[in-house]
Amino acid sequence: MAISRRQFGRFGGAALVAVLAGTAAASSTRFPAPRWLGDPFSLGVASGDPTPEGFVLWTRLAPDPTAPDGLAGTPLAPVSVDYEVANDEQFRAVVARGTAVASRDLGHSVHPEVSGLEPDRWYYYRFRAGSAISPVGRTRTAPALGQRLERMRFAFASCQSWTSGYFTAYDHMSREDLDLVVHLGDYIYEMGWIRGRAGQEVWEPQFEGEAVDLRGYRLRYAQAKAEAPLRAAHAAFPWLVTMDDHEVDNNWAADSPGLGVTVQQLRPLFLKRRAAAFQAMYEHQPLRLAQLPRGPSMLLHRRYRFGDLADFTMLDTRQYRTAQACGDGNVVTGCDERANPERTMLGAGQREWLLDGLANSPARWQVLGNQVGMSRTDMDTGPEVALPTDPWDGYLADRAAVLGAATRLGGRNMVVITGDRHENHAADLRRDHADLGSPVVSAEFTGTSITSGGDGADMTPRGRTMLDANPDIKFFNGQRGYVRVELDHELWRSDFRVLPYVRRRGAPIETRAAYVVEDGVPGVREAWRPEPPRGAGGAGERPDSAEAAPTR
Repeated sequence: MAISRRQFGRFGGAALVAVLAGTAAASSTRFPAPRWLGDPFSLGVASGDPTPEGFVLWTRLAPDPTAPDGLAGTPLAPVSVDYEVANDEQFRAVVARGTAVASRDLGHSVHPEVSGLEPDRWYYYRFRAGSAISPVGRTRTAPALGQRLERMRFAFASCQSWTSGYFTAYDHMSREDLDLVVHLGDYIYEMGWIRGRAGQEVWEPQFEGEAVDLRGYRLRYAQAKAEAPLRAAHAAFPWLVTMDDHEVDNNWAADSPGLGVTVQQLRPLFLKRRAAAFQAMYEHQPLRLAQLPRGPSMLLHRRYRFGDLADFTMLDTRQYRTAQACGDGNVVTGCDERANPERTMLGAGQREWLLDGLANSPARWQVLGNQVGMSRTDMDTGPEVALPTDPWDGYLADRAAVLGAATRLGGRNMVVITGDRHENHAADLRRDHADLGSPVVSAEFTGTSITSGGDGADMTPRGRTMLDANPDIKFFNGQRGYVRVELDHELWRSDFRVLPYVRRRGAPIETRAAYVVEDGVPGVREAWRPEPPRGAGGAGERPDSAEAAPTR
């Protein structure tokens, strides 16, 4: 965004930062919209990071979202984008309005932060750019701090490879009765996008190669957000988002590229790539000004409280970690380096912030939004121990610190929600995973992917190995979908919501199994499980909805 000296004088230093970040207009200066040649709101609207008095809103102007230059058909000049928040969907009772500036510096995205609202209630919002009006979004504020909250419902999801299938799961999610959606990473995949579909349909190649610069990452997000089901889920609920590896590079760690590449000379190039990936993420997610990247750094670990019932602590398990031990993070035997106390998953600063927050929170449930598996996952059913080193199995000191904190929580319950693995798991977390006599101190629910891995199957050879070799893993399922959670002061319930296929449109959804955690009783307990489905990837016996969901 080109700002003249006269405009700089009008804005002032702090206000200029807000304009550049697309958070709010800093003066009465207006930047006119061009004559749009397409829908500037083609990527939809979103909201997130709710507090008792507000939330952040998001949209990105994109009349041509997949334009090859990554600029989405937007003009060189900035554009003033107005927004309204109302009590009703017809906007008869507007309670907040303002203007944000969309500039080329951040892909013509805006992130206005709305405050001064009532706690624990739903609101509606929309944007306007010139004569164009966005779809209407719905969002809500968090309950007041300390407010008695009887019940809460949320869903968590991860891993949505556009190459692997339709985003039908989000059609079903947007119809759920939820207060919040938590996305645990792999919102995009950086790899090449050539693909083929089963049956007679052929998927045309798009965006060949791998995203390594801002243009490439912008196109990946634009392609994902072109999916109507994803836009619907964003418009229906506030989201909390973090990242895993594929937003940047497979298995990356701190300043090292993924897959075991640790050549010192490559690090400056990788940091440049990381900066581009972080900027594209900010441009496409409902994130606050506090999350605005500064080069290759981005503050993503943060905490949000929902009354007296739950604290959500969003972790960042990529940006501060030590590079993976003994190779590229895949399964290895031996590897004493995993136990090196200097190795870290979180970095010292984030670890202390996490432990302090757990120790001082008054909430009944401590929810850790975590990207990679925390439970022990031995992949050898014999006497050998074969463990992956990309998840917490490769960072024993930090896992011990976190589970030690869970031990000290007493009646306040820590539950870890995890993505990454393209599988559903319900697992106990022990104080010492190597000792089955060690006490269970927490629970982990791992959610499967939205699409990554294709159709999947209820049980796989990997799943059988995992269950046989790891008695703390109580449930496995390898289909696609998401996890729906309901919690109150006595009980946490996770419903594993699965689809029989994603490579074709219109899949129905069912609850494959449900597991609970009781207040003050660490670990998971089965609530119910239907008969296993017949066939490699078929639907189960108790569909919640046979309605075919339209997708792309």
